[in-house]
Amino acid sequence: MSNGISTTALKIGELAAHAGCPVETIRYYEREGLLPLAARSQSNYRLYGQAHIERLQFIRHCRSLDMTLDEVRRLLQFRDLPEDNCAEVNTLLDHHIDHVAARITELKALQTQLKQLRKQCQRTQAAKDCGILQGLASMEDDAPANLGSHGGGVH
Repeated sequence: MSNGISTTALKIGELAAHAGCPVETIRYYEREGLLPLAARSQSNYRLYGQAHIERLQFIRHCRSLDMTLDEVRRLLQFRDLPEDNCAEVNTLLDHHIDHVAARITELKALQTQLKQLRKQCQRTQAAKDCGILQGLASMEDDAPANLGSHGGGVH
């Protein structure tokens, strides 16, 4: 590697720094079965290798595309069996694209709703007279479904 870090036996903190993610995320991915458990040193430190780095980068890239852990898990299964047919990978990505399109529609509806709410207060005034606060207090439950339940990547 060009950065001078040996990737044959990284401790978890070194792997985390190399991958740009918290140590707890690595432990979580191990618990979820996304990352294989690392070998242990005589001092009981976890020791990670190049395969861990590559797998972690793959997982993080999938997560940056808002894929669920189940989607990542399924993609990793295919990555681990490179001779298998990739039709299911294509289907998985098509479903994810559909989810993203639905989310964009929800977010556009949210943006419209927020803009309408913003129009209710056009000048600085006492909070008791603020049209936004009054609008929020009297809003009906007609907000688009799932906007509050998205949860940052969980769908």
